[in-house]
Amino acid sequence: MKLKSAPEDFCVDELSDIRIGRGGYALYRLTKCGLGTPEAVQAILHQWNLPRNRLSYGGLKDRHASTTQHVSIQNGPKSDFEERSFQLEYLGQIARPFVATDIRSNRFRIRLRAIPAAKREEYEARIRFTRAHGMVNYFDDQRFGSIGFSGDLIGAAWCKGNYERALYLALAEPNSHDRPREKEQKEILRQHWGDWKLCKERLDRSHRRSIVTYLVDHPLDFKRALALVRQDLRGIYAAALQSWVWNRWLSRLIETALGASHVCWFDSRSGRLALPWQMDTSGEESWLALASGELPLPSARIHSWPDGTLPVLEEVLSPLSMTVREMRFKYPRDTFFSKGSRAVRLLPADMTWRWEENSQVRGASDWCLNFELPRGCYATMAIRQWTLETDDREETEESDSLVNDE
Repeated sequence: MKLKSAPEDFCVDELSDIRIGRGGYALYRLTKCGLGTPEAVQAILHQWNLPRNRLSYGGLKDRHASTTQHVSIQNGPKSDFEERSFQLEYLGQIARPFVATDIRSNRFRIRLRAIPAAKREEYEARIRFTRAHGMVNYFDDQRFGSIGFSGDLIGAAWCKGNYERALYLALAEPNSHDRPREKEQKEILRQHWGDWKLCKERLDRSHRRSIVTYLVDHPLDFKRALALVRQDLRGIYAAALQSWVWNRWLSRLIETALGASHVCWFDSRSGRLALPWQMDTSGEESWLALASGELPLPSARIHSWPDGTLPVLEEVLSPLSMTVREMRFKYPRDTFFSKGSRAVRLLPADMTWRWEENSQVRGASDWCLNFELPRGCYATMAIRQWTLETDDREETEESDSLVNDE
């Protein structure tokens, strides 16, 4: 199976019910291909000489895809803008910034290439199972782009007050998605960690270098240095930890509720995760009892837990040497875990599929899928549950790049 062989194989259209009218914010449709949302945003800001805080969008859209999404700009130009990899179309005025809650859903059109004939029956069985029973609403690997080769979570070290370790992971930890320049900058820090003057001399001008400049004058103040990391990146580190714990927690609950005979497994960056499968009557009842509800996003801010779930959550946190009460950031005050809950199960809407002959691989077919998911849900996770496979070209959008902004 090949996913995202070309951007046209993975198409995403962001759907919103926001109403055009009057207001001080210009709303645009951003159409892009082979480009990440942050890169497109940076180009827009540069073209119109705008500060970052005037532009808002609801969510990140994949780099290796053809996507549309909404962008708002406070007092933005009432005009279009086009570059080689994206187009920005002015839609009208709205009264406030466009944010994540304005996204109703995302519509996906996906082509999975070169699937062997022997796999077709298995894949169709899984997608029919999803249609009947729903899919598990796990966070997918895009959520965990900040996790480097060590597997350590920046947010875990941060919660435990190990600010130097958290900063090291954020600035120097190698990551499979690092570009060549990023690799070079991180290597300098790993080799000379603590010799901040030398690091400053050898690093390129970047946000990373600005943090090192602070350490030149305050060589042991890792707590304040971590607070100098861009707020949006710190938010990514917090989300990665919270989502990792939520995934592991739900997987353990599924395994416990259904038993080993009614689950199958797949690997992810948050570990080996359980899926309901081949359920008899008792298994189906157990799944529906669990799947009909929501699980809170874990943190110390939550004081009420679904019956019987808190001990399981504490077990999940134990390998991190943490408790639920320790899932909080003491400093700085502008970063905290999200408060809310997430549905255990989701049902893709308007799901259709067809098979087309693959012109390059004899005996193989392309699987063409169309479906709609609520905001915050991952099409790649749906595909993984239908195939139990991960394509090695998968790109992580929520990464930890520090080099682009001074």
